[in-house]
Order: sequence, then C-alpha cells, then structure tokens
Amino acid sequence: MIDFRSDTLTKPSMAMREAMMSAEVGDDVFNEDPSIHSLQNFAADMFGMEDALFCTSGTQTNQIAINVHTQPGGEVVCHWESHIYKYEGGGIAKNSGVSARLLDGDRGRITRESIANWMNPDDVHYPITQLVSLEDTANRGGGAIYDLNEIKKIKSWCVENALPLHLDGARLMNAMVATGNDIKEYASQFDSISLCLSKGLGAPVGSLLLGKKDFIKQARRVRKVFGGGMRQAGFIAAAGEYALKSNVERLVTDHENAKALEAEFVKKDWVKDVVSVMTNIVVVNLKQNDQRDLIINKFKEKGILCMAFGVGMLRFVTHLDVSSDEIARTIEAIKTI
Repeated sequence: MIDFRSDTLTKPSMAMREAMMSAEVGDDVFNEDPSIHSLQNFAADMFGMEDALFCTSGTQTNQIAINVHTQPGGEVVCHWESHIYKYEGGGIAKNSGVSARLLDGDRGRITRESIANWMNPDDVHYPITQLVSLEDTANRGGGAIYDLNEIKKIKSWCVENALPLHLDGARLMNAMVATGNDIKEYASQFDSISLCLSKGLGAPVGSLLLGKKDFIKQARRVRKVFGGGMRQAGFIAAAGEYALKSNVERLVTDHENAKALEAEFVKKDWVKDVVSVMTNIVVVNLKQNDQRDLIINKFKEKGILCMAFGVGMLRFVTHLDVSSDEIARTIEAIKTI
C-alpha cells in the first residue's frame, strides 16, 4: 500500500536504526541520559533557544507549554481549527483549566489585528487573556505557512501586552525549507516552540519543547506531573537527533511530490478545487460531498490510502516513505478514477 494518510506513518531508515542501537543511555528522570542531553543541546543550538526538553509527543509539548504559560481561569487565543484546540482531547481545559478564544483566519492563520480585537479587557466578567498560540504549518489549512513579517507583528503586539507567544511547530521544518527563512531569526519570535520529530522528519516517536532555561525547568516539572518522565529514552532521542541532522533538506522532495499530486487532481471533473499546496499536505475538495468515501475506497482498491478530512474533503500527505515511483503510480491512479 502507498500510504498518504499522514506523515506520522514513516518508519526509521536503516541509518536511523543504527543510530538508535548505538545510543548511550541513562535515566532521564534523573537527568542522566547522554543521548537525550545531546538531542536537547543540538536542538536548542539549532534554534538559538536557551534550552529544550524531549517529550513523547507534540500534544504533550503543546499541553506542557500551555500549562506553564497560563493559570486556571485564563484564556488562550488561537485559530478555531488549531491542533491545540481541535485535536488534543480538550487538554486546554482538562490539563490547565483555561478556556480558548477561537479566532477565524486564512487557512488556519491568524493576524495581529484579529488577536488585538479579541484581547479581553481588565474586567471581572472576562477570563484573563494569558497566551497566544500559532500553528506553522497549519494542518487544517493544508500545510499553510505563516509569513514571517506577520509573525513579527504578532510578536510585537504580544510584547506590548505582556503576553507569551507559543508555536505549535509540528511541521515547522517544512515551513523553514519552503521559505528559506533563517531558523534562529524565526524562532526568536516565540517564547516557546513545540517541534515534532515523528512526522516528515521520520523519527519513530518524540517531540521537543524549546524555550528559555527557566521555562524549560518549569516544563520538566509539568512533564513529570503529566506522567511524561522517561527513563532510558536515549534510544529514541538518537533517532530524533539523526532526523534533525539528516532529514530536513530532503523535505523539499515531499513538497515537490505534493505539488505533482495537486497538478493531477485539478484536472479531474469530480474535484471542486485543491487547496493551494505550500508544503507536503494536499487537501482535495470534492464537487459532490457524498462521493468522499466512494473515492477513498477507489483509491484503496488501487493500493493507495488517503484519509477523509471533513465533509467532501480528502487529505494526502507526502513523506519520506513515498518514493518517486509511488508518486508516479498514484498519478496514474488519479487519471483512472
């Protein structure tokens, strides 16, 4: 099967497996795992951040960040389709006791103006606005990328209003490769960054939370409270470091493959439109919503897996386990459906 359901489905390469098997390990709850230290130090230096914390998932890094940045009864500002709100099991409320101010925006992206319009006044009737969160790339926006200038505007506003700015950067390296933005300049706009290692970067598990030393110290305590303390996890940390060192530049190939699929989908008479591809996510809107499952099954019959992404919507995600030959086979399949 050619599996386009998600870039989380990647398997470790032989080189990554070798890095894992040769990893030196210790007890990370005692802060004694050298491979985890190596990953955290490498990532912090790569992003120009003071420190980093290795965690099991992007949901965990996001939820830890929210917990550190806020107090119960506060409010997080984010897009209404952001991952922290839509796909993290109600964790904003359950884990941290805060509510979400949900904003609309273009393809999952919000602006300085929209945020400023919804900051709550200092009034006992309202929750206190305590955090702004962005997602780059925006999953529900079809892998849409934020403009760095807009992020800088948002950051400036957050500084003016003494608000921390968090980034759900699950697919951040896709954005960096696509734009060519300087990683350290980009990262400097945020108080905390969540970076997933197990999507397009190809590691089997794990995410990093980056920020200042005091923030990461607090985050480590919250990780423990959330049950996220790990022991000899250097084996998987080694995979994450390999991913950051070896699998970033190749993301360009995934983007090119996604554009190739887009070019074929727009030719089909059963396709209403395709959300303009910016990175590795292809979102197809159908002319007839009730044909969604039928078309998914037609692809499955041809040995291709994709996923439903809403009413009348399909999602294809390219990644390192989809070869050029498999892209060609998929294009031929599209032609016949």
